[in-house]
Amino acid sequence: MSAEGLAQRARLPYDADLALAPETVAAGGADAARPVVAGRGVAKRLLRRPTFVIGVAVVLFWALAALLWQRLGFDPYAPAGAPLQAPSSEHLLGTDNLGRDMLARVLAGARPTLQVAPLATLLATAAGTALGLVAGYFRGVVDDLLMRSFDVLYAFPGIIAVLLVSSAFGHSLLTLVIAIAIFFTPIVARTVRSAVLVETDKQYVEAARLQGERASWIVFREILPNVLPTVVVEGTIRLAYAIFVSAGLSFLGLGAQPPSPDWGLVVSQNRIFIQNAWWCAAFPALAIATLVVSVNLIADNLREVTHR
Repeated sequence: MSAEGLAQRARLPYDADLALAPETVAAGGADAARPVVAGRGVAKRLLRRPTFVIGVAVVLFWALAALLWQRLGFDPYAPAGAPLQAPSSEHLLGTDNLGRDMLARVLAGARPTLQVAPLATLLATAAGTALGLVAGYFRGVVDDLLMRSFDVLYAFPGIIAVLLVSSAFGHSLLTLVIAIAIFFTPIVARTVRSAVLVETDKQYVEAARLQGERASWIVFREILPNVLPTVVVEGTIRLAYAIFVSAGLSFLGLGAQPPSPDWGLVVSQNRIFIQNAWWCAAFPALAIATLVVSVNLIADNLREVTHR
């Protein structure tokens, strides 16, 4: 196909529901056209996967719990019975050492977790995607400068870096969001950069260059839509890690503070009762596990379907 034909092909709008037509392959090969992802087909395949549906259902359950626990009449702060009461018909998950209902605290604990992890993941994914696009497209000095800067960050063990940021700027949800976002941004950037390096060698990018399109137009209108599945999968994986890191920092006392029902904090406060009142720490720990595993199930299914 001529350079003029390639340039005209590059002008075609991106259509997530358009499949690669046989005539396109015959005219210039699959690599000559812009790669596309069948968005509706992906959604249908995902909904036919039981593990994906289960993962989404569990995440939705905790999201609704975070939003509605007050309207449902739960009070995670006031004593509701005798201290360390075992699970019963009156208190389905028992009570803690202060007599507070554990069911109320587990449901309410979803809110601080889902306030921190998604926001930190969104910030890290946005920043990492932008940096990865720039590094992968421009390469050269820009790429080297960004990658070496990330190497400096990698020199510190991840959890130690997050601990340092949290300790330096105080114990608050905002600090926790910023610390986790800083930790995850280089990871997202490296992943996106790898995907961009593959795309920049394809003919539709060269066609856009021959057409005289600006670099910003090529990066955000041509390359970004084609690496978007990678970004979504990576962001979902980071979300699972962010939930775990957020709970871990709260467990160490660097996240949510008493009397917050944050799951990590509740596990920390009740770990001394694990032998005599296992339910105080077991149920919030189980809540963390179910949410992390469910997000990982979603990420695994997204990766398998979008990268087939």
